[in-house]
Amino acid sequence: MSARTITEPARQTPVYGEYDVVVLGGGPSGMAAAVSAAKAGRSTLLVERYGFLGGMGTAAGVTNFCGLHANVHGDIRRVVHGVATELLERIDRLGGLNTPHALFGKTVAQAYDTAAYKVAADQLMQSAGVHLFFHALAAGAVMDSQRRVGALLVETKSGRRAILGRTFIDASGDGDLAAWAGASFEKGDGAGSFLYPSTMFRINGIDPQRAGSAWEVIPKLMQQAEAEGRWRFPRKTPIVRPQKSGIEWRVNLTQLANAEGNAIDGTDADELTQAELLGRKQIADVAGFLREVPGFERSYIVDIAPQVGIRETRRVNGLYQLTERDVLDCASFDDTVGVNGWPLELHKKGDVEFRWPKIPESRGFNHLPYRMTVPPGFDNLWVAGRCASMTHEAQSAARVTGACFVMGEAAGAAAHLALQAGVAAEKVDVRQLQARLEAQGAWLGRED
Repeated sequence: MSARTITEPARQTPVYGEYDVVVLGGGPSGMAAAVSAAKAGRSTLLVERYGFLGGMGTAAGVTNFCGLHANVHGDIRRVVHGVATELLERIDRLGGLNTPHALFGKTVAQAYDTAAYKVAADQLMQSAGVHLFFHALAAGAVMDSQRRVGALLVETKSGRRAILGRTFIDASGDGDLAAWAGASFEKGDGAGSFLYPSTMFRINGIDPQRAGSAWEVIPKLMQQAEAEGRWRFPRKTPIVRPQKSGIEWRVNLTQLANAEGNAIDGTDADELTQAELLGRKQIADVAGFLREVPGFERSYIVDIAPQVGIRETRRVNGLYQLTERDVLDCASFDDTVGVNGWPLELHKKGDVEFRWPKIPESRGFNHLPYRMTVPPGFDNLWVAGRCASMTHEAQSAARVTGACFVMGEAAGAAAHLALQAGVAAEKVDVRQLQARLEAQGAWLGRED
């Protein structure tokens, strides 16, 4: 990339609006944060680069909620509630929610229809009084002081705009706002690689009776096809499961690397471009193989996700950094704002590695502390979602939907309480925060 620069002329940027709470990113953490703040009576703006909400769940075609449940001493139960429950109920009323399905005999996940998700998310935001600003790509931050964010800069079809706020929640997934504000962060595993991204796709035309439990036989068919030299796959562990209609299935079997063989960097525009091309190439090959699977002979690609599915980029350093041991040892924290019930899910070169807490001996979930959403040195900034304060290994677990809902709802409630008390993010009364979250229907995992 060229190191040349040009000098832009000074300009006056129009102010789009001023809000109590400005949330960047419309994924599960951003949606939960916005609803939590708006329901507290705060004027709240949710800024999203696409024309719909859902984050990786829609834009990257994930079509699967992970981390809503945990295996608690052998009993698989729902552990994430609050705003998440409101959203799932709306998706269900639209006929777009599957019953939870078993994974590895240790937990469950829950598939959904992306169209229903988008509509349900719109309904939820509007019912809570959240202001939405779509097709707005965040481009920078303006600081009122070293400790206070004053404005978020965005680029839109109407031109560059400034959004003023009293508080800001970075739910961008990439920690964009926090990084622009000067917060410290980490990237990847410290050895030059991130969790590998994937490009998701869906296929149609499956015969559900003949396909049966195809997800159980596909790994063996892959091994056979590779041994015979007919196909090569980007990774070993496939995820091929049915949607609400048995004739449509979702497929997660790509793995995207850069020229050096490392996971692509989702904050690098050139690498993202190459990843999009590579993902579609891999999809064409995988779809060809799947037509050899019984029941899939007449299958065809019905949708390729609008963007690469990013699992990890920046992780903003907070007052506490969640660790691998916290996840595997089912750690408890006095400042819990909810729980994570998902195991470590490390997308490594050529495969996916799961590491679980002891099941059924353990309670199967760890607390998520409020401190992991608070970057030190900032009075009015929170981070929520996959860019919150975690190690590389812990992030592989707590980046999934369930934990993102938890962190987002807590950040939105904390922003309200900080404004109410006139205090900085790190001085929010945790007991008040916990009481508010429980009043909103959230479960903090303290009974166990």
